[in-house]
Amino acid sequence: MNGAKQDKPAFVTRQQVEEMVKDYPTPFHIYDEKGLRENVQAVREAFAWNAGFREYFAVKANPNPYLIEIFREYGCGVDCSSLTELMIGAALGVKGEEIMFSSNETPAEEYAYAHELGAIINLDDITHIPFVEGIVGKLPETMSCRYNPGGILQMGNGIMDNPGDAKYGFTAEQMVEGFRILKDKGVKHFGIHAFLASNTVTDEYYPMLAEQLFKMAVRLKEETGAHIAFINLSGGVGIPYQPGQRGNDIRAIGAGVKRVYEELLVPAGMGDVAIYTEMGRFMTGPYGGLVTKAIHEKHIYKEYIGVDACAVNLMRPAMYGSYHHITVLGKETAECDHCYDVVGSLCENNDKFAVDRMLPEIEKGDYLFIHDTGAHGFSMGYSYNGKLKSAELLLKADGGVQLIRRSETPQDYFATLEGVPMLNKIYEAYVKNH
Repeated sequence: MNGAKQDKPAFVTRQQVEEMVKDYPTPFHIYDEKGLRENVQAVREAFAWNAGFREYFAVKANPNPYLIEIFREYGCGVDCSSLTELMIGAALGVKGEEIMFSSNETPAEEYAYAHELGAIINLDDITHIPFVEGIVGKLPETMSCRYNPGGILQMGNGIMDNPGDAKYGFTAEQMVEGFRILKDKGVKHFGIHAFLASNTVTDEYYPMLAEQLFKMAVRLKEETGAHIAFINLSGGVGIPYQPGQRGNDIRAIGAGVKRVYEELLVPAGMGDVAIYTEMGRFMTGPYGGLVTKAIHEKHIYKEYIGVDACAVNLMRPAMYGSYHHITVLGKETAECDHCYDVVGSLCENNDKFAVDRMLPEIEKGDYLFIHDTGAHGFSMGYSYNGKLKSAELLLKADGGVQLIRRSETPQDYFATLEGVPMLNKIYEAYVKNH
């Protein structure tokens, strides 16, 4: 709004950033350790009523081992969906059923490695039962299946998503058949998993999903005799990207799931079922930011501010048109009375962090803090135009700053090329002369 002030605070100040850039040039992602710890503790408390509860952090949201190590201190496992994510878990000493392997269209070697690590394999399709059996031989005693109820997901605030159009999961009838097949093949302990909607900002989503899954669990127990060991609510709990938007209350969400648990599972003699979650965005999203510097301004048919970050560093706005709030550091109390497109340097016209955004007057040299990049920010990066990924920093709880991933170099970009030694020579000459 014209004349309004910035009303979503950043967790770093201009003064702090000016100190950081002495060692770590922009752009860089930075994460707030204090916020991460407070949030994961709140998740634990919200589900403390369930003795078997575990959060399996969705590595896809942010694969930095330093952040995963923080969550490990609070008893979290890891949710992996690829070979390299499994390797990250293994490198951190995560073992056995602390790893949930949820993938789709999965190559054989990835199932084999998940089995080698003792991970819980969460099957995406009924045809994957013989596929996995052909890879690992005897199936493990604990396995999970992903359920897709189909149809349109609606809640009190309207249509949330369209599971019937999603490529994931078993139908209800396939769940019954699949559990029978798995039981006949020696599986003793079963899990049920579902992911029906992304980035929901409502306390109703998890309890609604829980109701569907708990009813399916009771049906599966009654029709197949399977022992339901856990029910995995997966992710989908979102964050408020827009300023002034109400966020999720994780304690209210946990209480809502408990209510449904006591209504449906306890009367069915299933009061020992563990509840699992696989949150990513909720765990890290608000506790990361992309810091970038204004380096150009352009005055043509619109007013543009060019920054030294681009969609390689944060592709959500370019890919989805997603909103990420922007704070001009040091101008938090200034009026937002200038209309800008904030853009990066890619040869793509959608390389824009903001379009027609009302911000304080921005001058070259100002630092911009792009909010809520802690999930699906760095991890979705790519290398178009030969752009290199930025560094990642951790703002420690004591106020210090730790480099947790260095920025890429041209040598990293060239490393996978075969038979082109001249590129490395050019890079070495550049470093020598600059």
